[in-house]
Amino acid sequence: MVDLSTTYMGLKLKNPLVASAAPFSEKIASVKKLEEAGVAAIVMYSLFEEQIIHESLELDHYLSYGAEASPEFGSFYPQSGTYTLKPEAYIETLKKIKEAVKIPVIASLNGVSTGGWIKYARKMQDNGADALELNLYYLPTDPSLTSTKLEESYVTLVQDICKSVKIPVSVKLSPFFTALPNLAKRMADAGAKGLVLFNRFYQPDLDLENLEVLPNLVLSNSNELRLPLRWIAILYGRIQADLALTTGVHTPDDLLKSVAAGASVAMVASELLKNGIGRATEILAGAEKWMDEHEYASVQQLKGSLSQKHVKEPAAFERANYMKALNNFKYLP
Repeated sequence: MVDLSTTYMGLKLKNPLVASAAPFSEKIASVKKLEEAGVAAIVMYSLFEEQIIHESLELDHYLSYGAEASPEFGSFYPQSGTYTLKPEAYIETLKKIKEAVKIPVIASLNGVSTGGWIKYARKMQDNGADALELNLYYLPTDPSLTSTKLEESYVTLVQDICKSVKIPVSVKLSPFFTALPNLAKRMADAGAKGLVLFNRFYQPDLDLENLEVLPNLVLSNSNELRLPLRWIAILYGRIQADLALTTGVHTPDDLLKSVAAGASVAMVASELLKNGIGRATEILAGAEKWMDEHEYASVQQLKGSLSQKHVKEPAAFERANYMKALNNFKYLP
C-alpha cells in the first residue's frame, strides 16, 4: 500500500493534491465534492485588496484622483459589489466551509499593500482558516519604481502579516523576478512557511473592431508545468520553506513530476474546471498506481528525487539545458 501522505506548512495532508484558489469554494456543495474526490486541502477563492478598499470607501478617493488625469481611469476598476465575495461574506463562507469539511482550508488574500490585510488575516485565522496564502499580484507600470523598492515592499508585507497571525503563511509568487532564489529566501526569512510557484497573470486581449481592452481567462495546460517544475527543482533544499507547485497540473504524471522536483503539494484548478471535480480521484489513482508499479513506498521517497540537488546533471536546470535543447532540435522542412 503506497503512503500518499505529505506535510505542507506543518499541515498533515493525506496526499499531495490540493485544490487551488478557484470558483469551487464559492459553493459549499462544490467544496464537499472536492473532499469526496480526494483532494487533501483547499485554497479558498481570493479576497482581493480592492474588496477591502471598497468596504472602507477608500476606493472612491483613488478613482476620483485618477479621473482627474483620465476620464477612462475608473473603467479599469470593477464597480462596487461586482467581486464574487465581499469581505464579510468571505469570512462567513470560510466559516461554513470549515463546518462542512474535515480537510484543511487555506484562506487567500490577493493584493500588494498592508492596509486591511492584517485585519482580515486575523479574521480568517479567528474563523477557522488552517493557513493563509498571500497572492502577490501586482503589475508594476511606473518606470520610476525600482525592483529593489518593489521587492522590499513585498518582503515587508509578508513580514507584517506573518507577525500578526499564528497560522502558517504561504506566498504565491510570479516568475517575473530578476533573482528569484534570493527573493524566495527573503520571503522564507520574513516568516513564510510555504512558497507557491507560480501565479498566472491573466493577460487582456484587444478587440480591434470595438477598440476595447478585453479581460480574457485562458485555462492552463500541462505544457505550463515546466516553468514551476524547473524552479521548484532548483529551490528544493535551498530555502527553509515548503514548496507548492501550481499551474499545469492536469494528469497523474504532472502530480508525480511536481513531487519528484521537490514540491510538498501540487495545486490543481484548470483540470477540474475543464473536466469536473471527479478528475481529482483519477489523478490520485493514476499517481498511486504508477508509484506502486515502480516500487515507491511513499510520497516522501519520491519527493525531490529529480531536484537539482539530486540529479546526475544539475546543469540540466540551468543554461546548459537551453543550449542543449536548441542544438538538438532538428528542422525538417
